[in-house]
Amino acid sequence: MKKRTIYIASCLLAVFLLSGCASAIPQGLIYTEVKLPSAVGNDGMSYSKVGVAKATSILGLVATGDASIKAAMANGKISKIKYVDYDAKNILGVYGEYTTTVYGD
Repeated sequence: MKKRTIYIASCLLAVFLLSGCASAIPQGLIYTEVKLPSAVGNDGMSYSKVGVAKATSILGLVATGDASIKAAMANGKISKIKYVDYDAKNILGVYGEYTTTVYGD
């Protein structure tokens, strides 16, 4: 029984320590605030419109909002994308805010 408990605890610890190591978004354990480019468009291009879409997360249990490129395009009345930026902010895993910003015409 003791070996089984140690095995389970070791597996859970490994999952906890290794989770997120290969995530697409760099994350800090206490605080995260990063700005990332998307694979769309070219940052040096001129644009005339900006659209923003947001989603939030509370305790990692409840997430609401639409931070999709499509939503940001609709919010900015954009029909042609020049480039896209992505921002992520997370505080202790309690509150997270994720923003997609689309630049275009």
